[in-house]
Amino acid sequence: MDKQQEIKNVAQSLNMKPYKKGWNSATHDRSYVPRIELQTQSSKLVDLETAIMKSGLKDGMTISFHHHFREGDKIINMVVDKLAQMGYRDLQLASSSLSDVHAPLIKHIQNGVITRIQTSGLRGELADAISHGLMDNPVIFRSHGGRAAAIENGELHIDVAFLGASSCDYLGNANGYSRSGREKSICGSLGYAKVDAENADKVIILTDNIVTYPNVPVTISEGDVDYIVLVDEVGDASKISSGAIRDTKNPHDILLAETAAKVVEHSGYFYDGFSLQTGSGGASLAVTKYLREAMITKNIKARYALGGITSHMVKLHEEGLIDKLLDVQSFDLVAATSLKNNRFHQQISASTYANPFENGSAINWLDVVILSALEVDTEFNVNVLTGSNGVIRGAIGGHPDTAAGAALSIVVVPLIRGRIPCVVDKVTTLITTGDCVDVVVTDQGVAVNPARPEIEQRLRKAKLPIMSIQELKDKAESVIGKPDSLVFGEKIVGVVTSRDGAVLDTIHQIIDEQI
Repeated sequence: MDKQQEIKNVAQSLNMKPYKKGWNSATHDRSYVPRIELQTQSSKLVDLETAIMKSGLKDGMTISFHHHFREGDKIINMVVDKLAQMGYRDLQLASSSLSDVHAPLIKHIQNGVITRIQTSGLRGELADAISHGLMDNPVIFRSHGGRAAAIENGELHIDVAFLGASSCDYLGNANGYSRSGREKSICGSLGYAKVDAENADKVIILTDNIVTYPNVPVTISEGDVDYIVLVDEVGDASKISSGAIRDTKNPHDILLAETAAKVVEHSGYFYDGFSLQTGSGGASLAVTKYLREAMITKNIKARYALGGITSHMVKLHEEGLIDKLLDVQSFDLVAATSLKNNRFHQQISASTYANPFENGSAINWLDVVILSALEVDTEFNVNVLTGSNGVIRGAIGGHPDTAAGAALSIVVVPLIRGRIPCVVDKVTTLITTGDCVDVVVTDQGVAVNPARPEIEQRLRKAKLPIMSIQELKDKAESVIGKPDSLVFGEKIVGVVTSRDGAVLDTIHQIIDEQI
């Protein structure tokens, strides 16, 4: 038997093809063009309309976006405007979160382009309109970890992901910054986008900064990217720290921060090598400042800080007080720049951050998380999504994920906000269940969950102002009285899911004329 016949026989037995030149048309032909020039001929680089057409998007499908540019996002409105122009209808929009800047989506909901939404949060005019019954279908709210899990297990199937990137090379390697020094828009971590890129059927990168190959380090890999669209602007970097992210000079917030830092210090979880995360509210962010003082005094360093990373965390990292930063979302330009420049400031995906079904998720190795709230009730349940008027005005974010994963979860909230009590009989909307909340810090006292008597004992020993949660509620009502109940309609406008994918609560249409 000659060699060629032997190869044919072996190939047949292995259900393979015998080799001959050009047998596989999917293989790229060899080119003698200089590679710097060849890059610019990438078939992935197309205009937005062409990318949409080639993606195979059809009416009724699901499109996804990330919110790393927060109030500076330029992508969602741009893409949905184009989809409306092209005649698409009945689409589900699955964005990691939505903000004030996305108010133009209202008209696309009204005209039937967008008929379903899944997200972590809503703010501004869009949130108000949805709260008043804009949509026929309720919005599905998921935590950041819950969203990642739903995408990975197929419960939330993404047909086409439209992902803004601060830089991208001609083959699709994308990032939230650029080491070329030419980025027009920087957002830092693309932790939420990474899950979409790895699981969507088709991925379209929109960027205002095409760089030469290879664009390293790589956040979104070329193997996950189908098309690249060059646009004028993907985002306004000056607005990534707007919305929920705020520093504070409010004396109530400062008092909350000082007290919360003392709770951490005396909790039993403040030791050399501890790990922490702080939330996005003014008081929870300010805790970092007071923890810094205690860390220096007691010669304590943190092993890592997690979550949305801010300039406060970067400062502690650069001072050597925090060894490593694990960044799922950069909350300001200082953090975004640090991610580019600091070796041990690393970005992680939303799944690595908070997937409830992964034991290795970083939240499960947190010692302490400090979170904010709109309301806390006498069962330690927390609401971070709807305001005192019943209107959606926030985001679930990683609140229930981190509270469930950390060894110690602390919620900081003023006893009274304006003329509204923040400690109530029952939260308007249940987001984080009370079994995951250990300590509630207010400006009038500290309540410890009865399930954590060892924490209460340590805090009493440290002379912190310990009260029961019921005493805090009664104190608030003694000042301003018991608030009137809200009046809701029958229509369900939102469905809150637990981090592991069950229906946790519902949000009903708000009726403006409260009685």
